Amino acid sequence: MDLKLVIFDCDGTLVDSHLMIVGAMKSAFQSQGIEAPSSEDVRSVIGLSLDRAIEVLSGNDDPAGKASLCNAYKESFVALRDDETHSEPLFGGARKFLQELSKRDDMLLGVATGKSRRGVDVLFEREDLHRYFVTIQTADKSPSKPHPDMIERAMTETGVGPDHTFMIGDTSFDMEMARNAEVRALGVAWGYHRIDALVSAGAHSIAHSFEELETHMPGHAPTRSNEPA
Repeated sequence: MDLKLVIFDCDGTLVDSHLMIVGAMKSAFQSQGIEAPSSEDVRSVIGLSLDRAIEVLSGNDDPAGKASLCNAYKESFVALRDDETHSEPLFGGARKFLQELSKRDDMLLGVATGKSRRGVDVLFEREDLHRYFVTIQTADKSPSKPHPDMIERAMTETGVGPDHTFMIGDTSFDMEMARNAEVRALGVAWGYHRIDALVSAGAHSIAHSFEELETHMPGHAPTRSNEPA
């Protein structure tokens, strides 16, 4: 039996976090006396590592300026996370999908995300998700997407090769990362980048729901029609 590795992006794929990210990013810029980016612009960089996202949004690669904005973002995000009126809910169907995949003997699950490890741990502890994943790759130890390092690390940790590895994500960065790592790129339509952007970035297929995504999983048995041929 060949083991398969299914790697998930987090923000925009498993969890709907854009309101938190947009709010924290705007607050960070405003705290530094800089005009805040639009919500659309912030959504466009979700998935990148924080320092890279800050660089894209600010148009400034000055290390000191980026560091100040990054620290301001982290402070703003923690403050929002502690505010009961804000949340990062799982997308409908996400938990059930993870539960079903985790039951399979031929499949291992992983995460590759632009979040920090601390951010992932907080989210996973709240939602009790750690049990499902055997490898968690974050922006703390890897270059930003679309560099393939996070996928390559996940494959090394699990011993699964590119031919049996699948990357699931909602952004062009995820699709490009998968292509760069020479693994299968599965896009989801409910996240933060447009479908045409996912396709242009190299998505092998697009799912519009977790139910549809299940049909793209390796070893899925197609439903037989009762209608005569």
